[in-house]
Amino acid sequence: MRRSDFDYILPPGLIAQRPSERRSASRLLCLNPDGTLADRHIPDFAEMLLPGDLLLFNDARVIPARLRGVKDTGGQVEVLIERVLDGQRALAQVRASKPPRPGSKLELANGALAATVQGREGEFYRLDFATDDLQAALEQHGDLPLPPYIDRPAAGEDRERYQTVFARVPGAVAAPTAGLHFDESLLAAIAARGVESGFVTLHVGAGTFQPVRADALEDHRMHAERFSIGADLARRINDTRARGQRIVAVGTTVVRALESATGEDGQTRAFDGETRLFITPGYRFRAVDALLTNFHLPESTLLMLVCAFGGYERVMAAYRHAVTAGYRFFSYGDAMYLPVRAEI
Repeated sequence: MRRSDFDYILPPGLIAQRPSERRSASRLLCLNPDGTLADRHIPDFAEMLLPGDLLLFNDARVIPARLRGVKDTGGQVEVLIERVLDGQRALAQVRASKPPRPGSKLELANGALAATVQGREGEFYRLDFATDDLQAALEQHGDLPLPPYIDRPAAGEDRERYQTVFARVPGAVAAPTAGLHFDESLLAAIAARGVESGFVTLHVGAGTFQPVRADALEDHRMHAERFSIGADLARRINDTRARGQRIVAVGTTVVRALESATGEDGQTRAFDGETRLFITPGYRFRAVDALLTNFHLPESTLLMLVCAFGGYERVMAAYRHAVTAGYRFFSYGDAMYLPVRAEI
């Protein structure tokens, strides 16, 4: 397939610029097993789950990863942390009129934080910060990195609403957005139905917003993202599958983590490392039975994953319906539920 196969027309007015009034107030488009579509709302999701289902979330927490300042030459610079390596060092995107040279100094956050450019590592720069606790310094001086399609600065409400209520492991630079729809009352309703839950951790990187530049999908190199699955959760996943019950993923990040940690034998194993798994139509899923996900950008790797899960024609038809019906798109937008994966 070609990148252009995943294009669709999206009026700019459907790109959600702010979160809904309440987390669980979003709409939910259900892609039924028979191929029909149902317009629902997020609170209805609880009744779509079955006792014994294992519902899996991503508990990654978004860090205030954006810093603005000046280079030692006086030029403006913007830094977006991709990965904190330790108390002083990080990999980051650096935007400036001219690329900074190794050894150059950056003065960030109105002089509150300084960094030295050590060199390049692929598309990222290695930065050495003048601090002993970079994570704490970012919490104090950094800005929340809203996605590029949100055309406003981060506001006070974003500090809460661009995090899931169960976010607890800092390191992501973009939110696992399907999880943004869950509040405590919805989680309680799900638990009351006898649905089990668990957490993986996948730190979404800024690469999730990068376009697929190759027209042939096989020529695209997927960005790496860190994830971990604990031994106890891996056991619970395998036990659920052995009982013939469903693994329900909340978001494409959970899908990538589970599929990366599951072997050809169908067994999910504890894992702590990176994945570059690129899921496109034709992929044979081993771990995930149902998927809740937001609506994704045209020609994006995330839309390709959803098409692989739900079937290309069915998912693209669902997106056309969502546009016509005025659903809100992307991070702060509405959601779609695919209760059964397509057969290859």
